[in-house]
Amino acid sequence: MTSHKPIRKAVFPVAGLGTRFLPATKAIPKELLPIVDRPLIQYAVDEAREAGIEQMIFVTGRGKTALVEHFDIAYELESTMGERGKDLSVLDPTRFTPGDLITVRQQVPMGLGHAIWCARAIVGDEPFAILLPDELMVGQPGCLAQMVEAYNQVGGNLISVLEVPWDEVSSYGVITPGKRDGALTEVKGLVEKPKREDAPSNLIVSGRYILQPEVMRTLEGQGKGAGGEIQLTDAMAKMIGDQPFHAVTFAGRRFDCGNKTGFVEATLALALERPDIGPEVRRIAERLLARA
Repeated sequence: MTSHKPIRKAVFPVAGLGTRFLPATKAIPKELLPIVDRPLIQYAVDEAREAGIEQMIFVTGRGKTALVEHFDIAYELESTMGERGKDLSVLDPTRFTPGDLITVRQQVPMGLGHAIWCARAIVGDEPFAILLPDELMVGQPGCLAQMVEAYNQVGGNLISVLEVPWDEVSSYGVITPGKRDGALTEVKGLVEKPKREDAPSNLIVSGRYILQPEVMRTLEGQGKGAGGEIQLTDAMAKMIGDQPFHAVTFAGRRFDCGNKTGFVEATLALALERPDIGPEVRRIAERLLARA
């Protein structure tokens, strides 16, 4: 097996305004909205930690300081819980060693590609992961862990993909596939939101990436693309052919928590699987459906 530079850093683009969830997101970052009792950002950070990520880079915007506070020590809360004999281990996933969580500001909302570029000084000359917290990926092992395993074999750039029904491809970025080897597919091209009849496959890009640092230089000189924004897809497409580029078909489930129905679906699905509340949630759901 060839040795590749390890993936130690992950970028989380969390500067969005969350307008689809207003008024809930007027004062609370959308990434802190909970699926049952864990915020979306916590699921993404836990997935990164499982994959061996050591340093988390949050690309934030104004009004997003609560994201950092979530991962800070809450002295009053913890001392009160301790005095009352409450179990403090519930807060373990929110703890960080100083320096392992870094934030940078995206001052102008200019798209995902621009958000990633804002983290260039911290990423440096290392390959890095990107996790979009809106996309909740549920699997054993997690999506990024599956990708890191593939990266250790082939290196280069990787994206996570999922197979969807053909009539859904026009809503997503789609890959032009090359050779397939199990869950690994060579990426020959990337198309953003193609018409069904023009789509090169039904493998859609889902929100996990492992990219080489050269993508930052590509983003540096890149003009605006679709929607007047600097698109990450455009930068990745330019790197195809220059570096190895593969897709990993994720063995697991994806919930699009960037929209309300996906958020509700994730909440219900994960609640039903919880041994502590699952049976009661199932009874509630059955009762509600019987009335509908």
